Amino acid sequence: MHRIVRLTCLTIVLGLIAPPLLAERNLIPSLESSPDVCTERPNEPAWMENIALRDAYQRVLVQDIYRAQNMERIVETGSCDCATRFPTWDSAEDTFQENHSDADRSDMLQASDLYNRRANELRSQAQAICEAAGNW
Repeated sequence: MHRIVRLTCLTIVLGLIAPPLLAERNLIPSLESSPDVCTERPNEPAWMENIALRDAYQRVLVQDIYRAQNMERIVETGSCDCATRFPTWDSAEDTFQENHSDADRSDMLQASDLYNRRANELRSQAQAICEAAGNW
C-alpha cells in the first residue's frame, strides 16, 4: 500500500515538475535565428564572415555603417520596404573601403561610435515608419 501511495505521489510531483522543465528547455536561444520581418535579407560579404577574430572591429564598423545608412535611407524616403531596410551590403562596403580601410583600430572604433550615434538619432523616426509598414 505504501508503495502505491509513493508511486502516486511521485507521479503527481513529476507531473507538476516536468512540464515547466520542458518549457524551460524551449527558452534556450538558438544560434540559427530567423527574422520576424524581411526574411530574405542579403548575407554579409564573405570576407566579413571569415575575418580573423583580432580584426573583428573591421566587421563591426561595416555593420555600423550598414545600420546607419539604412536608418538614413528609411527616414529620407519615408519607406520601409524590405529592399530599403535591408539592401545589399555594397554601399556600406564602399564607404568602408573609401573612408576607413586604411585606418588603425582606434580610428575604426571611433568611426563605429559615430555611425552608431547617427543610427540611434534616426532610430525612433525609422521605427515609426517601419512599424506603419509592418516591418519592425
